[in-house]
Amino acid sequence: MKRTKVTGIDVGTTKVCTVMGDIDEKNNARVMGVGIAPTRGLAKGMVVNLNEARESIRESVRRAERTAGYKVESAYVGVTGRHISSVNNRGAIAIARNDRLVRAEDLKRVMEVARSVEIPRDQKVLHVIPRAYSVDGQGGIKNPVGMHGFRLDVETHIITAAVTSIQNLTKCIRSIGIEIEDLILEPLASAEAVLAPEERLDGVLLADIGGFTTDVAVFKDNAICHTSILPVGGYQISRDISIGLGLTYEAAEDIKKKHGNVTPMGNAEAIEDRTINIGQQAISLNDLGEIIRARVDELIRLIVMELPQKDYARFIPSGLVLTGGGANLGGIIDMARDITRFPVRLGTPVNLPGVSDALCDPAYATSVGLLLWRTRNNNAQTHHAKGGLRGLISPVLRLFR
Repeated sequence: MKRTKVTGIDVGTTKVCTVMGDIDEKNNARVMGVGIAPTRGLAKGMVVNLNEARESIRESVRRAERTAGYKVESAYVGVTGRHISSVNNRGAIAIARNDRLVRAEDLKRVMEVARSVEIPRDQKVLHVIPRAYSVDGQGGIKNPVGMHGFRLDVETHIITAAVTSIQNLTKCIRSIGIEIEDLILEPLASAEAVLAPEERLDGVLLADIGGFTTDVAVFKDNAICHTSILPVGGYQISRDISIGLGLTYEAAEDIKKKHGNVTPMGNAEAIEDRTINIGQQAISLNDLGEIIRARVDELIRLIVMELPQKDYARFIPSGLVLTGGGANLGGIIDMARDITRFPVRLGTPVNLPGVSDALCDPAYATSVGLLLWRTRNNNAQTHHAKGGLRGLISPVLRLFR
């Protein structure tokens, strides 16, 4: 059976993860290589040092190639950062032909109308995602091709990104000899790896807690309806520990990973205090927990505030799915459940065949999702309109030519 090689590169603020794999004719994915390297030269999802960022990406790719046994030629690349914006918009066109039959070219026309929203000059369209179509007022249609009608409407979710940020990231990747198949907003990729089809249909809130940012996406009726990037992540928690306990940032990060826990204080086991020694300093685990809880409480409330509707029980009956490295904090699921009062679960990436053992961790949701994006969006209705993705990449292509 013929297999097609696919690679995903997640350039995060704390790590770069390259996942190499292949897919068969039935779109089943298999992981062939994984390369993880610490990130340098990025801050809050944006390149701040081209040389350092390029070397971090090169090292991650090299490690994945060593495992897979072949070279990366092209890749799907994750995009995040505070420069990302989104908006919902509608478009409508008339079906003027005598047979009143909706054709594929009509879908392209109505998407062009929908994407004609005013955006800042320093931003370009990254994704134009159709949420639902309607024909002559009949809504909820996912694929209107072949239907008859006088008017075609579409509801879209439009995601934009800063031109310079995308150009800098693209420059880093192309400079190591890798073509870019597509740029994917990271929460969209994470959703591919951790969300169940019924959650997307009923309504769910996804939060990917990264090093410097938290990526938020809301799905309803099997379509995305809201995305945002919050400027809070694991870094802020470690920073609070560093300041509150008088530790270096590196020591604070280490103690957070080894002993961080946000189990509510009402738990009987949490009341008994214990201490650990960091050098000559004795650290109270209860004090550590108090500091982490304060920041996580703020983060959970910020995530919930991103919901476009306040009737949470009806809008997102599937509740909240937490993923990303920050979701590994002990007790965070219970704490989020206590704060939100709706279902909360941990989003762990699907276990793919091959050398994917290291990826069965929420920290690698985006990495796995980038690989799955190719398998699940071969014939997807995600449109990169003219002047969108290619409009962002082409100036960089000219630069390297």
